[in-house]
Amino acid sequence: MKRLVLVALPADEGERLDRFIAARGGISRGAARRSIDEGGVFLDGRRCKVAGKPIRAGYTVHVNIEEGGRTPDDVEPLGRERLLYADEHLVAIDKPTGVPAQATLTSDRGTLPALAADLLGGPVTLVHRLDRETSGVTVLARTPAATYALAEAFRAGLPEKTYLALCLRPPSPPEGRLEVAIGRDPRRKGLRMVSPGGDLAATRYRTLRIGHAALVEARPETGRTHQIRVHLAHLGAPLLGDPKYGGARMVGSIPVLRVMLHAARLELPHPVTGAPLSFEAPVPADFSELAASLECPLPG
Repeated sequence: MKRLVLVALPADEGERLDRFIAARGGISRGAARRSIDEGGVFLDGRRCKVAGKPIRAGYTVHVNIEEGGRTPDDVEPLGRERLLYADEHLVAIDKPTGVPAQATLTSDRGTLPALAADLLGGPVTLVHRLDRETSGVTVLARTPAATYALAEAFRAGLPEKTYLALCLRPPSPPEGRLEVAIGRDPRRKGLRMVSPGGDLAATRYRTLRIGHAALVEARPETGRTHQIRVHLAHLGAPLLGDPKYGGARMVGSIPVLRVMLHAARLELPHPVTGAPLSFEAPVPADFSELAASLECPLPG
């Protein structure tokens, strides 16, 4: 991955972001727009996906550019077994833990769209995302029309999402529906918190197993950042491996190496035909083995 750091001068004032990156970075405007669309552009440390945003003098612009045919050495390519579904309009991928959905300011590891494009031999576009440590079903679009239709479906809350979470303890109450707003945490950059002034968020949940931890099924009705992590922590059940929201990295003598959240199933209408689609991703070994060791075996 190629990385650029560009500082806007007074002469750049008012220029469109994509034009500024192309001119100052020595790349094509198309490449600049792709970097913006893929979430690889940051203005003063904050991601920006608006190609027409006007530049202001003094801005520092970081740009991550995926170079064709190249993948960082420490990123494994996606195996064919990760491909859950593909047609000419969309693809469903079983995202491995540790793979970012988008480029970040501090990481140039391969993103899911880049790895999926390598697997499929053609470009794909992200329409929703899982956190880096979360595994499971992710859908990507293969055409502009599908991108628009899928983005609108997610915006309207049409997809039915089912997650499995390993929690420090069961939520209280053990089953129900939580509807509380989530906003930015002003004290911790990049994190969220329950906030009356935030965005409406609702999650249905139920406890499936209780042992030395709790296995919880979560079905978010909205798609707020870190929603399941914040909501379950609010219910007294922080996710294992999630110290940012009160979860433990050790349970007794057992280490927890990541946030224990898996996107197990996704149901949504096809972006072109409207036919119902359902995708399931198998629970990864690290999740199932930890669940078994904590006496919270997976159902079935």
